[in-house]
Amino acid sequence: MIQVGIIGSGFIGPAHIEALRRLGGVNVVALCDSSLEVAQDRADALHIPQAYGSVEALLAHPGLQVVHNCTPNHLHADINRQILRAGLHVFSEKPLCMTSDEARELEMLAQQAGVVHGVSFVYRQFAMVQQAASMVKSGSVGRLFAVQGSYLQDWMLLETDYNWRVDAALGGNSRAVADIGSHWCDTVQFVTGKRIVEVMADLAIVWPVRKASIASNATFGQQTADLQFEDKAVTTEDAGSILVRFDDGSKGCFNVSQVSAGRKNHLIFEINGSQSSLHWDQETPQQLWVGYRQQANQILTDDPALMNSDVAASAHFPGGHIEGWPDAFKNMMQQFYQAVQAGKMPVMAERRFASFSDGADVMYIIDAIIKSHQQQRWISVQR
Repeated sequence: MIQVGIIGSGFIGPAHIEALRRLGGVNVVALCDSSLEVAQDRADALHIPQAYGSVEALLAHPGLQVVHNCTPNHLHADINRQILRAGLHVFSEKPLCMTSDEARELEMLAQQAGVVHGVSFVYRQFAMVQQAASMVKSGSVGRLFAVQGSYLQDWMLLETDYNWRVDAALGGNSRAVADIGSHWCDTVQFVTGKRIVEVMADLAIVWPVRKASIASNATFGQQTADLQFEDKAVTTEDAGSILVRFDDGSKGCFNVSQVSAGRKNHLIFEINGSQSSLHWDQETPQQLWVGYRQQANQILTDDPALMNSDVAASAHFPGGHIEGWPDAFKNMMQQFYQAVQAGKMPVMAERRFASFSDGADVMYIIDAIIKSHQQQRWISVQR
């Protein structure tokens, strides 16, 4: 059994634990949180045998092999450094870190450590996204012309919507782009096999001042009546529009928003090629629309018998059985832990999970998007 430790037990930590327990051969043996008391309460609730109140104590746990970093954004870089220096395999929540300089450092440290390293870009793990990537790679889409799409949410729509992600010191200088636009960029680069090399961005702050509850609200939580509020200045974007250029000369554009009423988790992309187009919507994830000029369009579903053979294993049940985000999360962990069992990173052509290099790459794109908005011009992505 592979012995695993989890750092952080907020919204995303239990999702990691659930996915790991579905794999088999992986045992979550320890949990670390902000204090020993908090860690013990969460460990008891999640049926984890050992609790720790510090990262150092968790890293010293006997027989530990892998650590998952599920902490808030501002802690990612330092904790990832500690895990790498301990010589343990590491799986980090995104973003990998807060700055491009940190990204370059962590990418180098991961390579030097010789461990398996992953970043939680989950949308590339949906069966129909894997199918889209396979179709592009096989040439059935033809020469790529353009990519467009969006990632829209509404959980920051109200003036009273506030949590730590709004604070640039805790969440980073970018919010909507870094939090959800990063997923769009990783997914599209994975599917197309192309890199974003230039960006032009126009970002917007809808609420320059938000009213934060004096009693902290949980992410995606529902507000209660009779709360007291204090004004908080906002410096991170609520929405934005970005033009992109890829390394093969093709073009693209996407919108991000956390203030689009009625949109809960609306990630979509469309790829236009010389033979066909592909369209995928995360809220109807088992369908891939295939568009043609001279024949009827198709809706392909995630039936393993109908998928390309190289990606059919990413759908785990016969056609018509519902699979969604938790199953994509399981796919991501399965890919990562196959590498852990092998004791090394897969070669790039065979690796389907995002590495620290992929996480760093998205940080460079985010950095370019911020600079583009500030300077109101095209900016090259500095890798």
